[in-house]
Amino acid sequence: MLDLMIPPIVAALIILSIHAYLGLHVIAREVIFIDLAFAQIAALGTTVALLMGIEPSTTTSLLFAFGFTVLGALLFSMTRMEKSIVPQEAIIGVSYVVASAAVILLASLTAEGSEHLQEMLTGTLIWVGWPAIGKMASAYVAVGLVHYLLRRKFLALTFAPERVGNIRLWDFVFYVTFGIVISLSVEIAGVLMVFTALVIPAVIAFLYTNRFGLALFIAWGAGTASILSGIGASFYWDLATGPLLVCTFGVSLILAAVLRPVLGIRPGRKIIVASLEQGD
Repeated sequence: MLDLMIPPIVAALIILSIHAYLGLHVIAREVIFIDLAFAQIAALGTTVALLMGIEPSTTTSLLFAFGFTVLGALLFSMTRMEKSIVPQEAIIGVSYVVASAAVILLASLTAEGSEHLQEMLTGTLIWVGWPAIGKMASAYVAVGLVHYLLRRKFLALTFAPERVGNIRLWDFVFYVTFGIVISLSVEIAGVLMVFTALVIPAVIAFLYTNRFGLALFIAWGAGTASILSGIGASFYWDLATGPLLVCTFGVSLILAAVLRPVLGIRPGRKIIVASLEQGD
C-alpha cells in the first residue's frame, strides 16, 4: 500500500509548496476567490480543448488551460482599482460564475462531459504518475525561481502597492505565474483541492503570526500534516482521496482556530514582511 501512497503524497506536497506561498499573497490582498476563478478559467480551457477532440492531461490541453489563464491574468490585472466603487472581488466572483457555467454548458456537449466535470472538481490525484509529477515540479521550480528573484517586487505589490510603478504590468506578471501554477494543479488535484491548498494553510498561518516568513513555514507544516493524514485515511478506509483531503484541511483549520486561544496567541493585524522593512 505504501508504494501506491507515495506518488499522490509527493504530488500533493509539491502543490502545497507553492500554493501555501501564493495563498499568503491572496489572503493579504483580500481576493480570496481568485484561485477558484483561475481554476475554473483553466478548466474552461481544457473543456474547450475537449470539445475540439483534444484529450485531457495532454500537452495541448494544458496549453489551452494556460492560454485561458493568461486572459484571466489580463482581466484581473486591469481591474485592480484601489478607489473603485466596484471591488475587484466582485469581478473575480463574476468571472468564476461565468467560467463555471461555460464549463458545464460545453461539457454537456461531449460524451464524456459528466466524467470531465467530476475530474475537474476532485482531480485524479490518486492516479498521478511520476512523469506528471516531474513536469509539475519542474514548472513549479521555475515559477518559484521567478518569485524569488522578484520577491521584493511581488511582496511590495501585495503589501505596499504605492511603492510599485507600472502596477498593472507587474500584477499581470504575478497573475501569469499564478496561472501557470493553477493550470498544472487543476489537471492533477482538481478545483476543490487547489482552492483548499491555497487558502486554508495560509489562513491557519495568519491565525498564529503576522510575520510573512514565519507564516509560510506554518502554512507548509499545517498543509503537510493535513496531506499525510488525509491521504493515509483515504487509503485506510478506501475513500475518495480528493474530497477527503479537502475535509481534512477543514478539520485542521477548526483545530487551529480552537487551539489559538488556548495557547494565548494573538498576532497583530499588520502583516510584517522583513524584506520590505529593509527597503527596496
